[in-house]
Amino acid sequence: MSKRRKNLFINKAKDGLNNLCGKNVSIFRSELRISQRELADRLQLAGLDIDKNAIQRIECGKRFVTDIEIVCLAGVLGCTVESLLYGKKQLC
Repeated sequence: MSKRRKNLFINKAKDGLNNLCGKNVSIFRSELRISQRELADRLQLAGLDIDKNAIQRIECGKRFVTDIEIVCLAGVLGCTVESLLYGKKQLC
């Protein structure tokens, strides 16, 4: 093998972010008029061990989000998993 292969796996969104849902988490959280800390508190009450810094990193796309976290986020934010992933506009 003369050349090293480039990474064949794509584990970032097209815009270079580490998740698809971060921007939408921020939108839904803002619509509820709650802080990142309040969202983290509500997620902890729902059984997800997460803090305010993790919410900040999710919203700015620096943190990967698991399927378990997405389901819990949707439940706490009162939206669907699909709307977190794709946004409200693309669901119509």
